[in-house]
This record gives sequence, C-alpha cells and structure tokens, in this order.
Amino acid sequence: MLSLPPPPPPPPGASPPPPPQKQTTPVSLDQIVISKPVINQQASASQKPDPDSTENSRKPVLRQPHTRRTNPLIWCSAILCLIFCLILILFGVATLIIFLSIKPRTPAFDTPNASLNGIYFDSPEYFNGDFTFLANFSNPNRRIDVRFEYLVIELYFHDRLIGTQAVQPFSQRRGEARLESVHFISSLVYLPQNLGVELQKQVLSNRVNYNIRGTFKVRANLGLIHFSYWLHSRCELLMSSPPTGVLVSHRCKTKR
Repeated sequence: MLSLPPPPPPPPGASPPPPPQKQTTPVSLDQIVISKPVINQQASASQKPDPDSTENSRKPVLRQPHTRRTNPLIWCSAILCLIFCLILILFGVATLIIFLSIKPRTPAFDTPNASLNGIYFDSPEYFNGDFTFLANFSNPNRRIDVRFEYLVIELYFHDRLIGTQAVQPFSQRRGEARLESVHFISSLVYLPQNLGVELQKQVLSNRVNYNIRGTFKVRANLGLIHFSYWLHSRCELLMSSPPTGVLVSHRCKTKR
C-alpha cells in the first residue's frame, strides 16, 4: 500500500492551518438504549412473591369443632329460672288487675271539733294546759276492711311537743267512720322563753295555733289477702282563747 507524501511545509511567516475537525453525526433520543443491570433484574426476580405461597397463607385453617355436652345442672338451673320468671310475671299481672278493680284508698283522719279548756304558766318557762279534740277516722274503701293496730297522737305548739296520747286499736268495715275523743293534759311542760312569750301573746289575741300529728299502722283485709302500711296525719288548728276556747278553723292532711 502506497503512503501519501507529507503535506508541504507552510511558507515562513504564515499561520499554521487549523487542525482537521471530526465530523459528528446527530443521534436521536429514541436510539438511546439504557440497559438495566443484571443484578437488579435478579434481585427483583428473587423479591417477586410466589403466588402459590401467598394463596396458601391466606387460606383459613379449618378446625373440626369439639362437641361438648351441656351439664345437666345448667339445664335444671335454666328451667328453674324460667319457672320463677313466669310466676313473677303472673303475680304482677294479678296484682295489677286486683288493684285496678278494687282501687284501694287511704283511710282519712280529721278533727271536726275541739275545745281549749285552760292555759296557764307556773313560771315563764313551764306550761300547763287542758285540750280536748274529737278525732274522726273514716274508711272510704268499698271492698276493703281496715284495722288500726297502732295509734299515737301528739299535740304541738309550733315544733314543741306539749302532749301525747295513745288510742286503743279498733277495726273498721268498708265505708265506716269512727269518732274518738282525745284528751291532752299538759303539766309543767318546759317551753323555751320565746315560745312561752309567743303563746301568751296568742292567748291575749284570742287566736291560739296548735298542731296535731298522728301516726297510725293500718292493716287492710281483702279476703285472704292482708297487707299493712303506715299513715301519717297532720292537722293545723286555730282555737279561741280558754277557758271556753272553740275550734275556729282547721286543716288536715293524711298520707302514707
């Protein structure tokens, strides 16, 4: 192969020729290919889950139930509880029917008449008095008989007890009323000075205020059915001055 002769040297004083430029051809972006490393492909392949293993892990494990026999003692307890509940329901329904058909009412207590016979003081703090009132007990029930087994009546001036009296037990048939005379004698009853002065002022003004409190234990009889309860009566009495004190006005209330 023949070699080309070297180019002639440039003349003195002339600039050397520029070096030859390499010719580059443009490359499009579509032709650029980036190859993935083999290591990453192997790692991704190794990290890919096995579908068979995931399906097996998601499947629930079925276990055969153990058949256990119920203790007979539990069955007996459940049957007894059921019977008790039925008896309780029937008893409640029967009580409601009886209550609605009979409509029991509370016996009443009243004071239709009273007399204030005497009030005097041995000293500014010791009081003596004589008071009588007529107690009216009535049974408003039409089908129930009652019996007053315990009766205590107390006499108060303001909130100070000045007399107490017990009444003998008695029975009342349906729709019956009974009058009892109750006599209070107060002898040397201590009164605080302010209450003693207040009582003397009321005697001088011809207006004496007394309070009566009654506590009664009542037994109601309806054939073979008996039940007891307590009654509490409160009466406010306005009396004229002794020795001929009479009942001017009164207000009574009885509740269970």
